[in-house]
Amino acid sequence: MNGKIFTLRNLYQSGTEKLEKAGIREAKLDAWYLLEYKTGISRAVFLADPDREVEEEKAESYQKDICTRARRIPLQHITGEQEFMGLNFKVNENVLVPRQDTEILVEEALKRIRPDMQILDMCTGSGCILESILKFGEKKQMHLKGTGCDISEEALKVARENNSRLGTDARFIKSDLFESVIGKYDMIVSNPPYIRTEEISRLDEEVKFHDPWIALDGKEDGLYFYRLIVKDSIRYLNKGGYILFEIGFDQGKDVSELLKNEGYEEIEIKKDLAGLDRVVMGRYNKE
Repeated sequence: MNGKIFTLRNLYQSGTEKLEKAGIREAKLDAWYLLEYKTGISRAVFLADPDREVEEEKAESYQKDICTRARRIPLQHITGEQEFMGLNFKVNENVLVPRQDTEILVEEALKRIRPDMQILDMCTGSGCILESILKFGEKKQMHLKGTGCDISEEALKVARENNSRLGTDARFIKSDLFESVIGKYDMIVSNPPYIRTEEISRLDEEVKFHDPWIALDGKEDGLYFYRLIVKDSIRYLNKGGYILFEIGFDQGKDVSELLKNEGYEEIEIKKDLAGLDRVVMGRYNKE
């Protein structure tokens, strides 16, 4: 014991200052999240009693996490979790951290679910898309079932743990796209790698150095995986089945054209909260 007194206020202030010096964009927010994570203190308690003392062990652990975040390690890799669609998901360096933008994909899928649907999640990663659809389907008593596939066994471990937490009717299989997929589905959802290879080096450090490369790299033009998935998808969809993709902001027209060329109809592009193209979907009405 060194006898030093730590309070919520001085920990938060020092944490914020360190992150600001490190160039962390949301320094105040991240400093707060880490303080909440380490102490379990709510914002209301902090505002009412900012000079409350913090145990030395917790304070030092907080300071260690601040130093880690200052090295541009993603906040979610420090806490090991990320909220998505109001649900809590485990994440680590083996999966893409769920983004708020991807919630648009889930919301559009939920508008189209029907009872007893079979849903396939291609490039499932943490499983957050499939698990969210199934969990919200439960609330509507839809009795949905899902399969998530990914080429990464390490990502599948995370997805299976999230499934254990949420208890949905999902299974997760290792598959290079459709290679190990059996049967037909009523809906395919996918957030495939879609960043152009040359653009990855220009992404934030938290992304380009800490998200898995295979979850980012969409090859030369960013459309590589869309081409493969769209081409094979029609063999795995029941008549009237839907396909929904997350896309990059400038890929809506190209992915829509891919769907059209394979016979998809009712093709739509949906925007995110920033007004950028974020989701492309279509329906396959042939036998």
